[in-house]
Amino acid sequence: MAASRIIAPKMASLMGSASIKAARPVMRASVKAQVPSQRAFSAVSSKSSAFQTVKRQQVSNILNATKKVAGRRAYSSEIASAMVEVSQNMGMGSAAIGLGGAGVGIGMVFGSLILAVARNPSMRGQLFSYAILGFAFVEAIGLFDLMVAMMCKYV
Repeated sequence: MAASRIIAPKMASLMGSASIKAARPVMRASVKAQVPSQRAFSAVSSKSSAFQTVKRQQVSNILNATKKVAGRRAYSSEIASAMVEVSQNMGMGSAAIGLGGAGVGIGMVFGSLILAVARNPSMRGQLFSYAILGFAFVEAIGLFDLMVAMMCKYV
């Protein structure tokens, strides 16, 4: 128990100083604007030291390394575009399956119309108007399905 009373304040002070160091930025930008007449090469300038020259080289090396990593991708763009194209085609094909259902529905509507007119020819006009209404509903579902298929491909 006594050991923890002695060690705890020291650990807290070490952690506090470490967190301050970790929170500091690696590079600081100078706030002062440089006057063009004061600029010179590092070898010619009397104010710059060898350490500042090394610091400038390290910064440029770091920037060049990050540019190379950012410019390179983990995958080939040709493969990625081919995979997107394949997935679009698969989505369009699976969405277009419903068009077959619309075709079957239209066939059933007019097949039922023929059977009903054959049973009762006097109601031909009223049955035809019902058949056209059924055809419109089935065709609307088919058009919605076609719209979804096109959205899968082109959106």
